Amino acid sequence: MAKGFEQSLKELEEIVEKLESGDVSLDESIKLFESGMKLSKSCQKMLDTAEKKVSILLVDEDGEVKKADMEY
Repeated sequence: MAKGFEQSLKELEEIVEKLESGDVSLDESIKLFESGMKLSKSCQKMLDTAEKKVSILLVDEDGEVKKADMEY
């Protein structure tokens, strides 16, 4: 089952806390770093997908509401 964004972000934050504590061995730090990188990429992919789905509602000069894709 795929993890949701919030769950993945929470796990990533926990990994960062463990790495910042300095209480893990070098081998464990490497494993945690690898897991963190995978989670980071997964979160970024979810954000990119969500961003593509976002649209902005605009009101034209006639007062009509119309949808437009988000511009960068």
